[in-house]
Amino acid sequence: MPDDVLAELKALRAGDLPTHGGRTLAYVYDSGLAGVDELAASAHAMASSANGLDPTAFPSLLRMENDLVAAAIALLGGEVGSVTSGGTESCMLAVLAARDAHPEISAPSVVLPVTAHAAFLKAAHFFGVRVIAVPVDAGFRADPEAMAAAIDETTVLVVASAPSYAHGVVDPIPEIAAVAAARGVRMHVDACIGGWVLPYLKRLGAPVPPFDFRVPGVTSMSVDLHKYAYCPKGVSVLLHANAALRRSQYFASADWPGYTMLNTTLQSTRSGGPLAAAWAVLRHIGDDGYAKLAADVWDAVRAIRAGVGEIDGLRVLGSPDSTLLSIAAAGPDFDLFTVADEMKARGWYVQPQFAHLSSPVNLHLTITAANRGHEKEFLGDFAASVAAARAAGPVVVDENVAAFVAALDPDSLTPDQFAGLLAAAGLGGAAGLPERMAPINALLATAPARLRERLLLEFLGALYTP
Repeated sequence: MPDDVLAELKALRAGDLPTHGGRTLAYVYDSGLAGVDELAASAHAMASSANGLDPTAFPSLLRMENDLVAAAIALLGGEVGSVTSGGTESCMLAVLAARDAHPEISAPSVVLPVTAHAAFLKAAHFFGVRVIAVPVDAGFRADPEAMAAAIDETTVLVVASAPSYAHGVVDPIPEIAAVAAARGVRMHVDACIGGWVLPYLKRLGAPVPPFDFRVPGVTSMSVDLHKYAYCPKGVSVLLHANAALRRSQYFASADWPGYTMLNTTLQSTRSGGPLAAAWAVLRHIGDDGYAKLAADVWDAVRAIRAGVGEIDGLRVLGSPDSTLLSIAAAGPDFDLFTVADEMKARGWYVQPQFAHLSSPVNLHLTITAANRGHEKEFLGDFAASVAAARAAGPVVVDENVAAFVAALDPDSLTPDQFAGLLAAAGLGGAAGLPERMAPINALLATAPARLRERLLLEFLGALYTP
């Protein structure tokens, strides 16, 4: 019976992190507005069976996509765009369009700061583009001079963030865009997180640096509607400065006996559900509604940032410009991985981030409008979690084990050896993760990035085994 199936689904969902109430400070975005979920679900159901593959067959989807793109253009500038399944697809398409616009370059490259989202590394991997990663300054912002020095005759795209995911800082877009324009290279601004909130924060008087198409030299931008437009997943918009720049993003094939395949994105068949849900939410909330949500989230950000500064042993990394905070330990007397465990025990999810180059281990906070009014509760539990972690002391990884793991070659280990390592790390089965992740994270932190990738991919394979 349908009710039985839904009851089973509800039971399965009971084990997930909460998606509402502001207690999961990563992965999800909650407006806190009543009725938005129901509206989105109804709109999704009305259009879920429609197929975005052919806009002439389903003109309603064409209309809704153009409306979403027009709304993004009104906010950020540009002339044309495409709706995608998410930020990663938008970023990948920006790289693909830049590569295919220069077929004469046999070994194309993309220049980006080391803080750029991993979606660009994925795009480079998929599309055979070399990555030239450039160090950032002490505040984790891209260095325009270093970016300029990295551009050469193979460069097809320069990337900057507004803001970067890891630290929430906006790169110096005008300087980087000017360098790219002077060299005749495309410039993409990854505003997947900031694109729908930074303009509203600027209206509120927040010191938002220039980042959109009003900056000369910016040729494309990505903005996710399932982030601070508070739409259901997954809907993103990739904007281009003009239609000529977008053309190399498209794919067409008539060289087979079926219909002529025409694709605007990486997908062919696309459900109309997410598109319709996003269209409905944008129309319902409206410009004034988004301004109010931005005011709420900005109040929450400032309160949490100030409160973190009053907790002994914590510090905010960099000078965040938006709604993301990364919190590091000010000393070695406790472990942030333990803090994350303690927060989870108190009903909050904060995202651990491993050390990378000049960025130390930290806890990432994605703050949304739903956090407004709950700042005191969050900060109280954060302070209590730090106190509990300090009482527990740092997580100690056996030196011999750490040395053994660090010396492993991820490319030469056998599946059996990986299984043993996963078991030793507490990741050896498909039954799920243990309640306390600090010992596992501390061990993974000793592994070089390539080995950590391989270990976690093996674990992912174990999870996705029926």
